Amino acid sequence: MSNQYETVFIITPVLSEAQTKEAVEKVRKIITDNGGEIVHYQDWGLRKLAYPISNKSTGFYNHFEFRAPGELIARLETEYKRDERFLRFLTFRMDKYAIEYSEKRRSIANQEAKKEE
Repeated sequence: MSNQYETVFIITPVLSEAQTKEAVEKVRKIITDNGGEIVHYQDWGLRKLAYPISNKSTGFYNHFEFRAPGELIARLETEYKRDERFLRFLTFRMDKYAIEYSEKRRSIANQEAKKEE
């Protein structure tokens, strides 16, 4: 039985759009190649950081929700640490309430998107 996780990472703002997409694709590939299943992905875009990190005041925020075996998390976080494109990251296991809330939030967003069409 695999758990559901959420990972948010910040990519350095000095990369081109193609390099940013490549970094996001790397995370997606690590998850799927190691027995994980992506539930939801969001690109939160360029945002101001709360404090400077490596002399950068902004970064590209990305959010993945996925199901995976626990061993994958150590492998994923090792890759974050090895790659200088990632400024910061946070990964945590979602409990049943967080999963419920996330599903509810997505269904409301989908309903609002349909209304706008």
